[in-house]
Amino acid sequence: MSDITVVLGFDMETDIGSWGIDYRGIREGTPKILELYGQKGITGTFFFTGESARLHPEVVRRIAAAGHEVGCHSLYHETVGDPIFEIPGVRPLLVEEVPFRLKVATEWVAEALGEQPVSFRSPRLWGSTAVCNALEELGYVADASYPLYYYERQLTPYHPSRDDWTERGDLKLIEIPNFCDMTIESTDEYHRDRDQWPMFRTQSAVALMRHIDNFIGYVRARSLPVVLCFYFHPWEFMPMPTRLHYGEGAVEPDYFLVENCGDYALEQFGLLMDLLLDRGARFATAKQVAAEWA
Repeated sequence: MSDITVVLGFDMETDIGSWGIDYRGIREGTPKILELYGQKGITGTFFFTGESARLHPEVVRRIAAAGHEVGCHSLYHETVGDPIFEIPGVRPLLVEEVPFRLKVATEWVAEALGEQPVSFRSPRLWGSTAVCNALEELGYVADASYPLYYYERQLTPYHPSRDDWTERGDLKLIEIPNFCDMTIESTDEYHRDRDQWPMFRTQSAVALMRHIDNFIGYVRARSLPVVLCFYFHPWEFMPMPTRLHYGEGAVEPDYFLVENCGDYALEQFGLLMDLLLDRGARFATAKQVAAEWA
């Protein structure tokens, strides 16, 4: 068996994350992803917000019918955990609110799917101890929220502590760290320059693969198995506007959010899959990883 396991996770949310209000990516981008997955013989996990699942149950069912996992991504793409950096107007849920909001989100996804989701990812990877404890109570088996670029400590999947989710403990839940290049000497206050999420389309799959190879070497040097967990979005495979106007103002997303969204992103995503396959990687869902690390 390969020592490289890849989880390709898609966060099924409004276009351009919280900056847009439409779901064009889910409606029109998802079929492109599923077609590409079918061509490559690859499976992945699609994390739906409760709202997106409720509005587009036919997409949820299509993904499940194609053999992929459907997970949960909060109720409305809200900040459910501990924020890492400030975003004006974006405030986290109170700790007391977290269990109820995750319960409702789970119910909405389950209504569309026909069964309860068992894998979760927090928006922006902003998880928390309260989130992990709530997921444990709700019967989840996997949480793919850990931002390795920020916390730095956990290189492989682990059982988090009920007192500090960034440390190992005795929860049944498996926490899956998200890929970053740990070999980079960070110059960012929050180490966001180690998180190369959009590089496959802002530059190329080859450019991203260089960082992936760095991480593979970094983990292997510590005699650990390599688990690469990525986050992507269906809106990245549709052209996105550079400016959005609403009733009382406008939003101009940073360039990296919308740069090369559309056909180039799809082409490079397919190439990224090929490059990972060339490295001998195997592809798994978050649920499968949790079963293997339980």
